[in-house]
Amino acid sequence: MGRRKHSAEFKRKVAIEALKEQKTLAQIAKEYQIHPIQVSEWKRQLLDGCVRAFESGVIRDTREAEIEVLERKVGRLTIENDYLKKKLGQ
Repeated sequence: MGRRKHSAEFKRKVAIEALKEQKTLAQIAKEYQIHPIQVSEWKRQLLDGCVRAFESGVIRDTREAEIEVLERKVGRLTIENDYLKKKLGQ
């Protein structure tokens, strides 16, 4: 049996089910036809992601970095646009 690719939505669904702790990992794994270790891994990944979401400054730093990239791109496009306007005007 080869490796299967699971969507992020599927992984989220399984991980949330594991977080609820209403069923054992083995029961969840059987229901979704995956290995119990995979259920544990997705649960851990979900929890790790939650921690990062609440760390101070992470979201702000990410947005600031994205803004810097976009500002550089706008600047470069403005220069290119001005150059092309001059060339077309000649």
